[in-house]
Amino acid sequence: VRRRRRRWGWGWCRRRGGSEGSGHRRYSCFMRPLRYSINVTLDGCCDHRAIPADEELHRHAIENIGKADALLFGRVTYEMMEAAFRPPAGMAGRPEWTEPFARAIDAAKKYVVSSTLDRVDWNAELVRGDLVTAVRRLKQEPGTGLLTGGVKLPLALAELGLIDEYEFVVHPRLAGHGPALFAGLSKYVELRLVGRLEFVSGAVAMRYEPRR
Repeated sequence: VRRRRRRWGWGWCRRRGGSEGSGHRRYSCFMRPLRYSINVTLDGCCDHRAIPADEELHRHAIENIGKADALLFGRVTYEMMEAAFRPPAGMAGRPEWTEPFARAIDAAKKYVVSSTLDRVDWNAELVRGDLVTAVRRLKQEPGTGLLTGGVKLPLALAELGLIDEYEFVVHPRLAGHGPALFAGLSKYVELRLVGRLEFVSGAVAMRYEPRR
């Protein structure tokens, strides 16, 4: 099956000046971006058990991990990923094509936002205290970006205006149940489409940036 695929850029510098058509643009690269990626059904369900997984989607997830300096998880997502992909846990019965993803997430640096966990390992570090202060501190460190996933933590991050890029991988399926994406969001978050990618399965990844 042949499909057209758009190559996405991952620049994050903000334009500071320079006239249109001058050929010279100045940028301020003072923060690494926080990107969010989530799989979701057409009716808004983001329960991973309702999402069909395949090798192509896992390759895309590996690409996202490879473009980040670290992963930012809440407790639930961290524990779910650890149970599924930390060696040797979760290895039995897993399709062979998931192994590259398992290796990528196993090796990635992780930050875990939790007030209930006493400690984490698996190349991870606990993030405590005020969420705005903690995440801004991480964004101010040098690098190419942070990647987050899950449901509850991204809701809080969206409320605080801390997410710089949203990717929704929309699957052609109706689930009829939750959890729903961004349920309880208290305000509108205006977005603009900056990229689109179609998969053989019929899933479509749409990438957005906030209008600020």
